[in-house]
Amino acid sequence: MAKQLWNKGFEPDQLIENFTVGKDRELDLRLARYDVQGSMAHIRMLRKIGLLTEEELSLLLPALQEIADSIERGEFTIEDGVEDVHSQVEFLLTSRLGDVGKKIHSGRSRNDQVLVDLKLFFRDELRDIAKAVDRLFNCLQDLSEKHRDKLMPGYTHLQIAMPSSFGLWFGAYAESLADDMQMVVAAYNIANQNPLGSAAGYGSSFPLDRELTTELLDFAKPHYNVVAAQMSRGKTERAVASAVAAVASTLGHLAMDVCMWMCNNFGFVSFPDELTTGSSIMPHKKNPDVFEIMRGKCNRLQSLPNELTILTANLPLGYNRDLQLMKDIVFPATTELIECIDMACFMLGQIRIKDGILDDSLYDYIFTVEDVNRLVLDGVPFRDAYRKVGMEVQNGQYHPTRNVNHTHLGSIGNPANDRIASKMKEIMSRIL
Repeated sequence: MAKQLWNKGFEPDQLIENFTVGKDRELDLRLARYDVQGSMAHIRMLRKIGLLTEEELSLLLPALQEIADSIERGEFTIEDGVEDVHSQVEFLLTSRLGDVGKKIHSGRSRNDQVLVDLKLFFRDELRDIAKAVDRLFNCLQDLSEKHRDKLMPGYTHLQIAMPSSFGLWFGAYAESLADDMQMVVAAYNIANQNPLGSAAGYGSSFPLDRELTTELLDFAKPHYNVVAAQMSRGKTERAVASAVAAVASTLGHLAMDVCMWMCNNFGFVSFPDELTTGSSIMPHKKNPDVFEIMRGKCNRLQSLPNELTILTANLPLGYNRDLQLMKDIVFPATTELIECIDMACFMLGQIRIKDGILDDSLYDYIFTVEDVNRLVLDGVPFRDAYRKVGMEVQNGQYHPTRNVNHTHLGSIGNPANDRIASKMKEIMSRIL
């Protein structure tokens, strides 16, 4: 027999039940700790406004704590026939405490209950993403410093262009992650608002103390307007998706670079054999499968904002069951992003960099700009210097000096890693 909090004396058709519940029982397990956390704050507020007695509160809080402990031990399950995590928690309370367990739902709806669960969940997920990004950032900064003097080709249009360095390459991705963290912090700020007390989206006739639950749940502020609180379902997920996509974009580009630099035609980087894969018929192959899978996953993660936008684009005001489907999209995505970040840290920790790349005559022309600039520094007008070196190239008379002397902020000789570290530290301080 199905157990629904909204049961009115009839059972829905089993086919309807299966279709509408979908994967909710499985996904809701990730919300269980937050559902209990929200309920504990809610009943403290109910006691303050007189809807619970002190005796009832003293029964409910320990019972909820027992459920919380079972969740942390991995023993909590959503039973067959129970619709969702909210139902499971309330049914457990009722089975242990009787009618007093039914009182925890006064003054709220499953709409604001799931909203508060999701807000708390996304806050933690975004913090976990921030911690993972910080690990990768530090790895990239260390590599940038370690290899700051090792030159490599810089490309435009996939043609050799100007000298670059591994210090710049690693450092560029570190600073890009710092910019991505702005998106993560923005999503965190949107999630860090309390919707509890908005009920079904239109408030309650009970004198709810929404400021108290905001304080108890450590939200920065409440969603003030109850309709706006309900409207945040979908908006919060889209903000999280945009943050995930931003980090995934940077990581996907990095993975593509590594795949290319590992190619025999480049050979700029390599990894221990045990970190590569082989071919079933070509015994020489050492494939960058880890970075190819990482690239593919990150490309897929970048579709999240579009998928959520399409899902929510034409929904009318108020709660609609379509919103349930967002959990299927976002929940696995945050986990997958962190797994990709951690794998990147593991792999980059064992990367090998080729020395003396620009000594190869293949890269002679990469120094043309350096020689044009050298002439300009000696007093030759830029256009004349450009033409002189250009004619030497055309006539096969160009001989590079191979001198690289970049000193300005953010250049080969001054990658500004300390400034980038300060930038990231300030951004991280807003979420960690």
